[in-house]
Amino acid sequence: MRKPLENVAIFKKRREAVLKKLNNSAMVVAAHPEHIRNHDVHFPYRQDSNMYYLTGFEEPESVLILKPGSFPESVLFVRRKNVERETWDGFRYGPEMAQEAFGVDKCFPIDEFPVQFPKLLKGYESIYYRLLKNPEFDKQFLSALDSLRLSSPRSGYGLLPIHDADVFLGEFRLIKSDAEIENQRRACMISAEGHKLAMRSVKPGMTERQVQALMTNYYLTQGSAREGYHPIVAAGNNGTTLHYNFNDQVCRSGDLLLIDSGTEYNYYTGDITRTFPINGKFSPVQARVYQAVLDIEKEIISDLKPGVFFKDLHEKGASLLTDVMLELGLLAGRKDDIISSNAHRKYYPHGIGHWLGLDVHDAGLYFVNGQPRAIEAGMCFTIEPGLYVPETDKDVPAEYCGIGIRIEDNILITSNGHDVLTSNAPKEISDIESTMAG
Repeated sequence: MRKPLENVAIFKKRREAVLKKLNNSAMVVAAHPEHIRNHDVHFPYRQDSNMYYLTGFEEPESVLILKPGSFPESVLFVRRKNVERETWDGFRYGPEMAQEAFGVDKCFPIDEFPVQFPKLLKGYESIYYRLLKNPEFDKQFLSALDSLRLSSPRSGYGLLPIHDADVFLGEFRLIKSDAEIENQRRACMISAEGHKLAMRSVKPGMTERQVQALMTNYYLTQGSAREGYHPIVAAGNNGTTLHYNFNDQVCRSGDLLLIDSGTEYNYYTGDITRTFPINGKFSPVQARVYQAVLDIEKEIISDLKPGVFFKDLHEKGASLLTDVMLELGLLAGRKDDIISSNAHRKYYPHGIGHWLGLDVHDAGLYFVNGQPRAIEAGMCFTIEPGLYVPETDKDVPAEYCGIGIRIEDNILITSNGHDVLTSNAPKEISDIESTMAG
């Protein structure tokens, strides 16, 4: 029998915390189905983050129902045991084993969901569920919800009101527990070492994909199940494309290599970007632009502590990067006019960072009731200023064309400041060059 990745008591504690906040509303969380890659071959399966957060259960075709009240219950629906399918596809828990292994109160076969669901939801005022996230299951969910309505046709009530479960659970996921921080640290450490390996290994003439392969291999040998997201390995002008993903071009001497890559560890993701010279030495122009971006990143990180507003970090990043654009001659005019017209977004089109955790762009609101959110101890996020000048840009000094730079670190907010979880990945010019020199 496969063992759960982590102590199931962790997930039980999370379910109990959620149940206490649901009042008289139930919650339904559904796993994504498997998807066909080509013909009869599936994409590698990765559990829905909310399902994993609340259960630790990794199989597809599973549904969790949380029932608050005087006698709160966690009810899980899973695939039946099937000897034939297990011969082809591997182990399945089945209801009985899943109930025991994952510590839920009840467990049913997934094919009984349409029958059991209306029974389980009787008496609740509303339901938390994320519509349009899992269209395949939406049909089953709404049909079962309608069955509940039809069970009392003359009650005067229609379908139960539906609230967004992702928003609700995002507030729980935003503040990391000690167990989550441990996983996050491990993911960041492995990711940082992968970036160091890339720096030590890259040579002119290698392809971007060869560099990617080195990093992916390292991640997997360190206990990771998968990359946290499709990596960006972008040589030269490719680094000016924010989400470049072809990763098939040759790395040329004299160009920079921008790598945005991180691994997953127990479902938690590292997300690091480093930019460095393929031949091991920054040119004076490359160094000038790189150092300007690095100084901004370091200044913003130095501000991080509880009570700082994430919105202010975004605005400061845009302001400082606009200063650089003006100094380099990429833009001209009044700074306030440039920012108010979003002209700076030509060379810096993204924000300063994002929440990080089970998802690389993790759950949680940036504004609460219309007001900007202050960061708190236990939050994890990225800080990632960048500057991107495409080689086709004819309006700037030619020496900057084709330079794309992003520097990204992962931050944990502590009670009195912050902890840079990715500090092992070199980012000072001297440290990068010495790492590359071996």
